[in-house]
Amino acid sequence: MPIKPELRWFYPIDWPEISRRVRFERAGGLCEGCGRPHGEGICCLPDGRWFDPMQNTWRNGRGRPARWPDVEDAAQIRWTHVVLAAAHLDHNPGNNTLRNLRALCQRCHLLHDRSYHLERRRVTYLLRRALGDLFLGPYNSNSALQDWGSKGSTEKGRRYGLRRMVLAGHRPQARRYAAPFGALGPDRAAQQVLELGVP
Repeated sequence: MPIKPELRWFYPIDWPEISRRVRFERAGGLCEGCGRPHGEGICCLPDGRWFDPMQNTWRNGRGRPARWPDVEDAAQIRWTHVVLAAAHLDHNPGNNTLRNLRALCQRCHLLHDRSYHLERRRVTYLLRRALGDLFLGPYNSNSALQDWGSKGSTEKGRRYGLRRMVLAGHRPQARRYAAPFGALGPDRAAQQVLELGVP
């Protein structure tokens, strides 16, 4: 997997050699999670089963023999190219001991990092929302306008659109777009928007 530019300085200078040693010398070019071979194209199913052409059998997500797919499963078979990566077991790119590194394919690497990715996504969403609350962005203004016009131009429709914007977290757009439609001025219009939908 490519290294993010902001994390590149946590990796040692000889990281390509360390990664190559883990993936090919220690693991022998096979995923240490499921046994998929590096650089090969394989047939796989959404539940993690994949076809091992060397043994002529299907294997599950842990590399153990699995049942053959039935007709319904066979319709979901897709072709994927396997690429091994050296994964950090403790998610710390500065800890490059061989005990902390494991050769994993894309699927096993994503499953291993799932909790880390979910936490990073949560932090990213919270930061975006905080920036939007502070500086009137980076919410998508097109979605706010679509919400505004979704119920027509009646007063009831406008109130419904404003309520949807506020409940969906589009508070800055609600303030911004309420001013032209409010007859009482921008401050009173913004106050009405907040009164409509803030729990």
